[in-house]
Amino acid sequence: MIVEEKLSQAVGLLKEFHVDLWMTFVRESSSNPDPMLDLILGTGCTWPSAFVITSKGRKVALVGSLDVQNIKDHAGYEVKGYRDSIRQDLLDLLRKEDPEKIAVNFSRNDVMADGLSHGMYMILTDYLKETPYSGRLVSSEEIVAALRGRKTAAELERIKDAICETLEIFDKVTAFVRPGRTEKEVAGFIKDRLAEAGLEAAWDEVHCPAVFTGPESAGAHAGPTDRKIEPGHLMNIDFGVRKNDYVADLQRTWYFSRPGERRVPDEVMKGFLTIRDSIKEAAKVLRPGVEGWKVDDVARSFIVEAGFKDYDHGLGHQVGRKAHDGSGLLCPKWERYGQLPFLKVEQGQVYTLEPRLTVAGHGIATIEEIVVVTEDGCEFLSTPQEELIVIN
Repeated sequence: MIVEEKLSQAVGLLKEFHVDLWMTFVRESSSNPDPMLDLILGTGCTWPSAFVITSKGRKVALVGSLDVQNIKDHAGYEVKGYRDSIRQDLLDLLRKEDPEKIAVNFSRNDVMADGLSHGMYMILTDYLKETPYSGRLVSSEEIVAALRGRKTAAELERIKDAICETLEIFDKVTAFVRPGRTEKEVAGFIKDRLAEAGLEAAWDEVHCPAVFTGPESAGAHAGPTDRKIEPGHLMNIDFGVRKNDYVADLQRTWYFSRPGERRVPDEVMKGFLTIRDSIKEAAKVLRPGVEGWKVDDVARSFIVEAGFKDYDHGLGHQVGRKAHDGSGLLCPKWERYGQLPFLKVEQGQVYTLEPRLTVAGHGIATIEEIVVVTEDGCEFLSTPQEELIVIN
């Protein structure tokens, strides 16, 4: 069970980062979930609840009385239920463990480590006001980043399964698409394949799949439109499936030949090959210890040196239970990314590589692959798109 694997992994991470106790403090998680609950619990809770992991190996859940059995059914915590208030049980636990550092889920940089709501933070600090623990709270971002990022063997297998399903649907798209089809029709075809396979989209179905064709397309973070595929268009699809709670996030590019056109126009082929090769160049430098911005810079510089404008986003993000899963990014040193560009890549992290460029008059050329970081480099989990898919 992956939750049990991650709980065990968390104990090791607390020791690694010299943190005595990590607490996920939540309530009404169906409405306001902490992103870490999917990894360390696998279910939700109703009343104020504390999920505590210590560097000594204790795993304790303090929950409302009616939540007790559900928590026991989902994860290996020592579960204690309360009726009136969590306050006394929480303070008793802290006094017994007497931690010097208490990690809680707030972060300026990592949304996955920022699940502690302001209201719950106020409740917690009120509980701790007259105790020595009020000044011992630290951010859990290092723990969260490592726990989400360092994938176990079981997690990798699930990601591979999601990738396989996604690529199979892309192959079916190639047989379906032709000039005259609309973006919405292509997206509808993909959603029908998802339904047939009993799978879910990897993210919001409003733009999963994202289908964008031609030079006037809105791009990957917008939903498909009634815009028709026309000869001479580049078409891209940004899509992934969710299978067994893990996802894929991939992109592929197609070109639609004009009548009588015997070969792909030079500018289109140059754009596609530039994207393909920029991914290869970035993969060569992606390894443990390198800062994320340096990997992004390799692909970005390659594209600019080929005569194209660089892209308006990071080269890659982590993938796992979410399409954007974990704090480490392969991204430029822009203010919007905070300190994330400077985080060092770690073995076991799974990243996308997804540069893009515009080919004037035709549309966007982009590919998105998925790689896992190994001991001394990276390996592709997706089968790379080596050739432009041409629809005659």
